[in-house]
Amino acid sequence: MGQGPPYAASPTLGRLVVIYTWTKSLHLLFVIAWMAAVFYLPRILVNLAEAGDQAAVRERLLLMGRRLYRFGHVMFGLLFVLGLLLWLGHRIDPTWWPRVVAGGWMHAKLTLVALLFAYYIVSARMMKRVQAGGSLPSSKALRWFNELPIFLALGAIWLVIAKPF
Repeated sequence: MGQGPPYAASPTLGRLVVIYTWTKSLHLLFVIAWMAAVFYLPRILVNLAEAGDQAAVRERLLLMGRRLYRFGHVMFGLLFVLGLLLWLGHRIDPTWWPRVVAGGWMHAKLTLVALLFAYYIVSARMMKRVQAGGSLPSSKALRWFNELPIFLALGAIWLVIAKPF
């Protein structure tokens, strides 16, 4: 007892584990924050479609949507930079970053993330169209639209955990 973790004997390995673990933890935190924005922005669109002619409600929802969209972009930027470090950091400094062996699953996951990002942009464009006086699809259609990111996120999570190929 009292020996500490196995990497404690090597300062270089200990530093690697600490930096990698913090980077991965922050990456996951920003993924969660971004996904909250991805899930909630379309819900604001549903509320906008159902607000009708209530100008005060519409303005409040548009303000919330704009702020959430900006927040989501910041979170995506941070998760993107940290994700690149996790994936390619060994090319910068191999003593600080482990080489992450990523097969085809990583490309499939990144494709799903790109689709989630496109979904997020489409949601924002719908919101901007409403701001400019345009119309939205029906609230029922928006409710179905609101469900799409769940399947994309589930696929990405499964690929990260299972690494099937």
